[in-house]
Amino acid sequence: METVNKGFARSPTLQTVLMVEKFIDDNSGEYKKTDLFKNLPRKVMWQTFQVIIKYLENTLKIAYDRDGYIVYIWNPELYSKYKDRKDLEWNPK
Repeated sequence: METVNKGFARSPTLQTVLMVEKFIDDNSGEYKKTDLFKNLPRKVMWQTFQVIIKYLENTLKIAYDRDGYIVYIWNPELYSKYKDRKDLEWNPK
């Protein structure tokens, strides 16, 4: 019999993270968190979904508008354009 550790979030697979990220990108600004969870193309456990959302927030790929809708903000083309510019380099000193 399998033991479940209560209180610990499940670790999502890369495939699941990419599925959620693509769904958010394709539907940017259309869903709040709970509705997004309910409309995913595949079922995901709530705890796993929470881990994925936190990851996407921390990596600056998503943000919330003032009404709580999830918006996809990552722009790889813009990043590629500016990533090597020394005059824009972030310096935490």
